[in-house]
Amino acid sequence: MSKAITLLESTRADHRAQGDELLTALLPHTGQSFRLGISGVPGVGKSTFIEVLGLHLIGLGHRVAVLTIDPSSTVSGGSILGDKTRMEHLSMHEKAYIRPSPSSGTLGGVAEKTREAMLVCEAAGYDIVMVETVGVGQSEIAVAGMTDMFVLLQLPNAGDDLQAIKKGVMEIADLVVINKADIDPHAATRAEAQITSSLRLLSQHGNPERSLGHPRHAPAAGHGEAQVESPAEPLAPPDTAPWQPKVLQISALQGKGIDAFWAAVSQFRRLQTANGRLARRREKQSLAWMWERIEAGLRHAFRQHPEVRALLPTLQADVAAGRIAASTAARNLLAAQEKSRHAAIK
Repeated sequence: MSKAITLLESTRADHRAQGDELLTALLPHTGQSFRLGISGVPGVGKSTFIEVLGLHLIGLGHRVAVLTIDPSSTVSGGSILGDKTRMEHLSMHEKAYIRPSPSSGTLGGVAEKTREAMLVCEAAGYDIVMVETVGVGQSEIAVAGMTDMFVLLQLPNAGDDLQAIKKGVMEIADLVVINKADIDPHAATRAEAQITSSLRLLSQHGNPERSLGHPRHAPAAGHGEAQVESPAEPLAPPDTAPWQPKVLQISALQGKGIDAFWAAVSQFRRLQTANGRLARRREKQSLAWMWERIEAGLRHAFRQHPEVRALLPTLQADVAAGRIAASTAARNLLAAQEKSRHAAIK
């Protein structure tokens, strides 16, 4: 598994061709796991939480794979890749697999080849795949676009209710978990109430589909008031209504609240499978993955283009020195590539 993931992470052209063949062969054996994305600020206890949860799931009969992403240094380009040392009990278990990978400058809190690594884990028979991101900011939310459920870990003293609303990552969280609740139970309870209130507000105004579980509560187009429909219209059945994000308190260090957390995850999985949203989510993710790879390939091909490579050093120096605008330099480089392409067609 490790060699396969290393092959997929390689940037060599011959390795990429082998990696594509490998993925094509593995694809029929993938898709049977549940993909769980876990994010949160540095120090919130992600690694401790994942280890306790992983051991709990193994006790329930699952096989657990954990893909951890370490930030790469902007100075040296290296990564510590030390998350295994934080999960010493889970990393030694025969039913667990932990793979740390460098972010390598990729935005979004995940590594460039995390999706491919998930497929390798699924093909190897791991039915729960967890992806731990680097410390999350407001924009580092790419993990939500490649997993079935996005879990956001928060600290009890993470800020007031306004701060909770400001966090754009809150809008896409399927489950918010307040870790280290044992340190200050009063602060944890206060944070739970504030986040619950924020999620309710966000669901009513930012995500109408989630609003109180039914479209009738969504704001009408062009009006500030909620659209009121006939009282005789029945509510959506429980198995087709959208999932409502929940807020839970846990203490990973003491192992408290893990049962309640997994019960919520299992409920989410059952509901999203029954109403078809889980399948649609994966379809959209596969298409997004395809376009992401296309964009990465085009960017690589552009940088390797002979005309672009010839002009790039001079234009970079001009932009850095302020002699030419960055937008002008970009247009000149694009024009050089386009001119060469038209000449080749003729």
